[in-house]
Amino acid sequence: MRFFTSIIVAAIATANATVLRREITDLVEASLPQFSNITARLEAISTKRQGWLYGPSLLGNASFFPAGTLGSARMQADMALFSLDSAWVAPRAQADLLAVQQAVANNGGLHSLDDYAHVLYDRQWTASVPGGIGKGILANYTQDLLFSMERLSLNCYPLRRLQPGETLPFTVDLNTTVELTTLSLPALLESGRLFIVDHSYQLPYPKGAGKYGASSTAYFFIHPISGDFLPLAIKTNVGADLIYTPLDSANDWLLAKIMFNENDIFHAQMFHLVASHDVAEIVHQAAMRTMSDEHPVMILLERLMFQAYAVRPAGNAVLFSDGGYLDRAFFINHLGAAQFVPDFYPTVGRFQANYLSTDLASRGLLNSTTGPELKHFPFYDDAKVIHDGIFNFMTTFVNAYYPSEDLLTTDPELSAWFTEASTSAAVLDFPCAPKDGQPTACDRSTLIEILTHMAYLTGVQHHALNTGDPVYSSGTLPFHPTALYSPLPTTKNISDTTLLAMLPPPSDAIFQIYLLAIFNRPQFEAQNKTLVHAFSEPSFLARFKGREEVERAAVVFRGRMEEVSGEVRGRGFDEAGLWKGMPFVYRSLDPGTVPFFLAV
Repeated sequence: MRFFTSIIVAAIATANATVLRREITDLVEASLPQFSNITARLEAISTKRQGWLYGPSLLGNASFFPAGTLGSARMQADMALFSLDSAWVAPRAQADLLAVQQAVANNGGLHSLDDYAHVLYDRQWTASVPGGIGKGILANYTQDLLFSMERLSLNCYPLRRLQPGETLPFTVDLNTTVELTTLSLPALLESGRLFIVDHSYQLPYPKGAGKYGASSTAYFFIHPISGDFLPLAIKTNVGADLIYTPLDSANDWLLAKIMFNENDIFHAQMFHLVASHDVAEIVHQAAMRTMSDEHPVMILLERLMFQAYAVRPAGNAVLFSDGGYLDRAFFINHLGAAQFVPDFYPTVGRFQANYLSTDLASRGLLNSTTGPELKHFPFYDDAKVIHDGIFNFMTTFVNAYYPSEDLLTTDPELSAWFTEASTSAAVLDFPCAPKDGQPTACDRSTLIEILTHMAYLTGVQHHALNTGDPVYSSGTLPFHPTALYSPLPTTKNISDTTLLAMLPPPSDAIFQIYLLAIFNRPQFEAQNKTLVHAFSEPSFLARFKGREEVERAAVVFRGRMEEVSGEVRGRGFDEAGLWKGMPFVYRSLDPGTVPFFLAV
């Protein structure tokens, strides 16, 4: 833990105050190049192009990372801001850690699953996680409905519906599938009711010494009678390659779900890096090299990318270094993490393909042409209402500066951005890519979609998987360990003792929670750095003088997000002990809690 603190201190000490992020110092009114001193703007853009270069990728081979005098200065400035945030939460998490260590010592260790759920959490972590742990996530973790609905809330990104005629990676005994689902496995497939999460890609990734785990593949299904989304089977793909189902003993089936969650939390943390940070950064970098700082779109992107270039360097120093925090906590080590990045970037790094509805539809989770719709989809429900609010703001913003299509198509800086993104910046699947070496005209609706997706990446998708979510839901123990500490069984019918021995020992369990706690940012609500305030910061709005409709749209967005936050915070269970069909309350996308930017 002292190493993390030393990084914070070093970053603050080395950051040059002259390059700290500009928030108020240069409040030049936003303007389009058609109505500005084009010569001065071209000179300023030329200076930026010379000083902001595309450097090698950090944390695996994905998008470029800023280099050059201006790029390096931005990184240092953002590191200083990031360090201030970290300096707030780190000592609080450290104090919480010491308190939990004492609680475990008073208990004589961790002797049962209940000890993990209660000794590690009851009245603990109050300084670094003041919002507490998600309702039901500790009390109901043994319920299958909690496990399956985590796929539709905490991490839906690896889930997809299997299509009729698709080859199945493994089979399940007919009697088992009929007892659990009323149908055979082929019938589930052909009726569009069968889903899969396949983490078998993790099999070749290097692992940490003394840590154990599977590379699980799991089937889920929509029950023909209840309509519930439930688990069917989990295959380990390692060792004895056992296939577990809910009909196995309680210990065996619980272990199977725990092994799956070990794979899933690694996926979630690496996916968030590749799909959020790597994508948003490179789109912004292309804009930095092609647009004036006075361009309204540039000003908006700068707001969304607040302190964005701190995370990869900080992660490189603390998390993904040899012997760093990832190696200490996770089953797959930093070398495996570096392999995940280029494996996934070609698909999850695609810009248009990963628009919210486009992505979900492509995986059969939304508007599916086969099988029934999902009865409940908590992630999408929350993400969509925020996405709609962002879209409405962006629509007003774009129309305020481009009241006609001609004004947009004749904007040379915007056209240069579109071309730069798809060529020199190598953004994957960016709209309006040049064809046959010639620019492709974009329209207002396309620009609205681009800006909406950027805000979705920075303010929604990122926090669905990272920031506070892991410590209060997707990374809670004993159900979601980042590593197991005993070899996997080669036969079924394991004992309580065997199951308990596989869980992290006290010091490692406490460290896992501490590591996730230092990613939390509870102070942001009081600092107006949450999604509620994404577009209403005074110095930001001051740049759009004369565009009252932008300010009105910001007020509307803030009001809508406050309503959403109030609804999230008021959630509870119904008479059946469920919220939206699941035995825990989803709150990862509370706009009053999550940042509007790529905070960690």
